[in-house]
Amino acid sequence: MLEICGRKIKNATKEYCRLGPPGYPLPCILAAGKEEGKTILITAQIHSGEYAGTPAVIRCAKEIDPQKAKGNILFFPCVNVTGFFQNSNAYVPEDHGNLNGNYPGNADSVSGRIAQFFVQEIFPHIDFVMDLHSGGNAEALTPCLFYPENTEEESLSIAKVLTIPYLIPSKSVRGESGYAGNVAGIPSLLLERGYANYCKEEWISEYQKDIFLCLHALGIYSYEEMEHKEKVILRKMIYQTAEEDGLWFPEITEGARVRKGDLLGRTEDFYGNLLQEYKAVEDGIVMYYTCGLRAAKGHSLVAYGLSESMEVV
Repeated sequence: MLEICGRKIKNATKEYCRLGPPGYPLPCILAAGKEEGKTILITAQIHSGEYAGTPAVIRCAKEIDPQKAKGNILFFPCVNVTGFFQNSNAYVPEDHGNLNGNYPGNADSVSGRIAQFFVQEIFPHIDFVMDLHSGGNAEALTPCLFYPENTEEESLSIAKVLTIPYLIPSKSVRGESGYAGNVAGIPSLLLERGYANYCKEEWISEYQKDIFLCLHALGIYSYEEMEHKEKVILRKMIYQTAEEDGLWFPEITEGARVRKGDLLGRTEDFYGNLLQEYKAVEDGIVMYYTCGLRAAKGHSLVAYGLSESMEVV
């Protein structure tokens, strides 16, 4: 039996309901397997403009037969509900809070209460966290995932069987996955696939496959189509941010290989004058970059993994 937030879900049953902090009910599907086993939390749309994970979670939840499951699955297809319906690109509109940067939360804001809900009410019952993201509205991205360094062994064992090709260690403690893995000690993965507010069917399908591969690897649900593609760990990343406000003109694409000294892009002012050229400091591969025109001081322009740090697994 699954007992969560005052609810009791009998073995081999599935319940569609809403759970969350006071005043902010979140849609969720709770599946309690026929046999005892591990419990996984699967979330999407922590950033409300990152769509591909949501239909993938919904479809997997509908397909799961709890009679065939061993353990429990908590599906939360849309965590930032108000952000979704108010067309926010990322943040919770009530307080402009970033749910991937405010854990463990607090009682003083809507985004704080959402994070606090997961930390206090959900995490104590969880053995693994899978959080689905995409590139933002102006962020072209090659599929990659982040795993917490403090739970590297357990998290990587799952990451290696997924369809995502690039695996990046993370020291983050402020996001759902980062807090779960690096603070609470719960193995977790933050997956990135898709970009630019698109919700392409191919991305949804790949996320569905990743969910089932993860469930299979955890022993929760059997899945025959196992993944055996080569994976690359990128142990060193360069996160290039804008050093001034301006217009951004990238010279790279997602997944592109760059050599030391290659031009990544340039910024100009509103009169067409060059402000700065940004060049690669080492050889690497582009994970994501800003594909829009805006370059705001301190905001991300390009993220690339260094070739010298690549480890094939």
